[in-house]
Amino acid sequence: MTTPTLWNLPIPVIHHLCASSGALSFVGGAGDFDAAGRIRNPGDLDRQIEGAMANVADALATESCALDDVIRLKVHYTAERDDWEVIAALARFFKADPSPVISTVPEPLQPFSGQTIQIQAIAQRGWRMHSDVRAVPRPMPPERRALFGDRTVTGGLRAGEFIALANRTAEDADGAVQHPDDGVAQTHFIMEKHTETLAALGASLQDCIKFEGYSLYGSSGSTHDRWEPLAKARASHFREPGPVGTVVPCHRLNPQGALAKIEVLAMRELRNGFDKYIPREDHWPWRVWDWPIPLPYRQAIRLRDTVWLGGQWPGRPYDNKWLAVMEGQLMPQTRFTMTYIEDLLRPFGRAPADLKLLVCYFTSTGTEAETIAFTKTVADWLGGVLPPMTLVPMLMYSPEIAVEIWGVAQG
Repeated sequence: MTTPTLWNLPIPVIHHLCASSGALSFVGGAGDFDAAGRIRNPGDLDRQIEGAMANVADALATESCALDDVIRLKVHYTAERDDWEVIAALARFFKADPSPVISTVPEPLQPFSGQTIQIQAIAQRGWRMHSDVRAVPRPMPPERRALFGDRTVTGGLRAGEFIALANRTAEDADGAVQHPDDGVAQTHFIMEKHTETLAALGASLQDCIKFEGYSLYGSSGSTHDRWEPLAKARASHFREPGPVGTVVPCHRLNPQGALAKIEVLAMRELRNGFDKYIPREDHWPWRVWDWPIPLPYRQAIRLRDTVWLGGQWPGRPYDNKWLAVMEGQLMPQTRFTMTYIEDLLRPFGRAPADLKLLVCYFTSTGTEAETIAFTKTVADWLGGVLPPMTLVPMLMYSPEIAVEIWGVAQG
């Protein structure tokens, strides 16, 4: 009898598909790959969703998890579909309620030839058996409800201490984008909705450990001029010490008119019947860059045996002038950015070998060869087996910045 072989990414380096840190297990970018790394159904989103979800389940099984243990899915897809269609196609793989949080990002590019979707998962073994499970439904436009039958869509989920909120735009319950053409007002709208969802889960934005944002900047004005007002709008909803964060540009959002999309992860404990803040340890070595305006975020935090990193880019060290080193050179900038990750892990007594997830945004024209060269650069720098990876080829903020990477490490 032949033993089934797990799927692989089509890269010539050894890599993990799933890894655990603390109570959480992470799957990187699962696609419709076979054991040789080939896409089984090139260009076919529906069949790739089937294959990718089967691969998520197989990867999770290596860490004694199942699909019912998933708390959050993060989905990067390339197809002429809207987010609700993709969410509905994925939600049917989860039979138990509440379903996991599903965050979606439409992308112009995928890392490998013929690929239309990649799925990242965060799971926690046995969370449905936990005494503290809370969920908040996500409002959906009336015309999209038929996609889900009589089921609700989860907008926020608390599985014990871990909390995940789906990413969202400034779309209201009727499907209309609020504050069209005003990215700042849209950002405030999103953050206020996240605040409401967290409150319903017994938490607040101060409990956030990680936020991820996507901004449709447009083409007018300098990069910094477009970034700063949105950055200030996001930051106004946090106080120090804030979470670690990653914000990258995007080139399409649903529905039409959306200019920003934001999601958050948080942790809060239940003690003697009361919800309590969980203290976190943070370190910020002097070499690691700072933002050019005062912001409340941190670069690396640890709590519950897990280290969360903010998005690292090749900014000039010991500086906050928003200047890149080795401008526009992807491979040298990637190696340099990985030194920041090493610097951030060191004060926690950890090293890059302790990474359990890497999420990589990198400049590309969309060829598989560019992705393979990028992963080889990361592998050469790490000098060992790659952790689970989400690989997102894209156009970054400016020609000078070619890469941004964040990750999670065993704490």
